Amino acid sequence: MLADLLPPLPLLLAFVTASLILALTPGPAVVYILARTLSQGRASGLASVAGVALGNLGNAVGAALGLAALFAVSSTAFTVVKWAGAIYLVWMGVRMLRAASVARTDEVARVEPLQRSRIFRDGFVVALLNPKTALFFAAFLPQFMSATAPHLQQSLALGAIFCAVAGCTDLIYVLAASLIAPRVSSLGAHARWGQRAAGASFIGLGLLTAFTGKPVR
Repeated sequence: MLADLLPPLPLLLAFVTASLILALTPGPAVVYILARTLSQGRASGLASVAGVALGNLGNAVGAALGLAALFAVSSTAFTVVKWAGAIYLVWMGVRMLRAASVARTDEVARVEPLQRSRIFRDGFVVALLNPKTALFFAAFLPQFMSATAPHLQQSLALGAIFCAVAGCTDLIYVLAASLIAPRVSSLGAHARWGQRAAGASFIGLGLLTAFTGKPVR
């Protein structure tokens, strides 16, 4: 039964609270979701949330299967995945900057948005190629696990709870961003400048992912 895989209620509440605090902390996934929502609307923001949620779930499963342990003992494996994620973020930022630079002023209003399948894919990769999340799971989940219950099933159950909490907070970010988007537009912010700002943010996040050691989402 699922109840047998979860910690006692007080400890479970502590886990949910800690997960909520981490999920609310801005990181690459949160900024990605905000950027997509502000630039392309609520539906695109929801597509990015789905991709990020699947990427987070992939990290949780990877941690449960020992991927995080591999990262912990192999600095090479950690470095390869970390730099892959950083390079992907920088590449996304450069792509957005180039798209903004080639768009003519009188055509900005008619720029076709990215397909939601592509937004979903990018969100999935942003979340999945962040080994710090897997390392966080490896360090965090055992604090709430019992030595008498199956470890794999416990870690999968707790990882799924974390992903659900993160998904809910990401939805809140999307709703908030979609509410302020009209006000941002009413200020006369040009679409190209918004895309340039988003591109610069992705480049900065890529560098942050590469050169910092704190777990970030």
